[in-house]
Amino acid sequence: MKGIITVCVAFFMIASVFAQTPEKMSYQAVVRNSSNALVTNINVGMQISILQGSASGTAVYVETETPTTNANGLASVEIGTGTVQSGNFSTINWANGIYFIKTETDPTGGTSYTITGTSQFLSVPYALHAKTADSVIGAVTETDPVFGASVANGITGTDTTIWNNKQNQLVAGTNVTISGDTISVTGGSYSNDFYLGQDTLGGIVFHIYRDQNGNQRGLIVNKNESTAQWQTSASSTNGTRSWDGVYNTNLMTGSPAATYVNGLADGGFTDWYIPSIDELNILFNNRFHANKALNAGSNTLLSTSDY
Repeated sequence: MKGIITVCVAFFMIASVFAQTPEKMSYQAVVRNSSNALVTNINVGMQISILQGSASGTAVYVETETPTTNANGLASVEIGTGTVQSGNFSTINWANGIYFIKTETDPTGGTSYTITGTSQFLSVPYALHAKTADSVIGAVTETDPVFGASVANGITGTDTTIWNNKQNQLVAGTNVTISGDTISVTGGSYSNDFYLGQDTLGGIVFHIYRDQNGNQRGLIVNKNESTAQWQTSASSTNGTRSWDGVYNTNLMTGSPAATYVNGLADGGFTDWYIPSIDELNILFNNRFHANKALNAGSNTLLSTSDY
């Protein structure tokens, strides 16, 4: 009576990095007869079953093969390419429990399987198991703690829609128009584009600069003249900052000159003050523009305003 002895377990072909994972795996066995002699160069009949759970578990896939042994009695098959008897090799869930391979052999090449052997897969067919990442069933739950603690974790679809349509969220106010990506300011009582010597806001512009935000700022000298006394014997406090006329003027309590400038409302502004020494120096250096605006230059200019 002839029999077989399986001396090689199944091994798996690894696909190229750039290729699809093959829906098959290689299996080899050495066939010997009852006298332990090799069965060589002959067709043998084989039925291969993939069992789930145990050596007597449910067959999830069954196929038949008729390989030819070589001069060493070796029979080679590719499980997944034989004649399918039941199941679908490509849909086996290799991650679902343990699996066994059962081989039944007819050394005469038929289907009268007289020798049976069963062995456990000692490792998951990893290439085929990795292939299950091609598709995901069910919802994916985000558990990344770094992402969970970030601001991005709270962004919703509504937030994205609002961001994409942010221009529609802007509401134009008085003297403001919005057209596409352009916001324009129109109208108003005066222009923000000043120049030296300009007669505006109750005085003459004699100094222009930009602040830290890029906005145009400057100093305006009042056109009125006064003979108000600088200080009296009862009020002898003078300014202490050479660059800050507002600060100095606030110190000059009881000063007739300070009282005079604090009472000015020219141009609709009440923030007039006595210029500091540095501001007077700027006015002196730019006197050409101020005098030209005044035409004769005979007015006594006592107070300034910061705009």
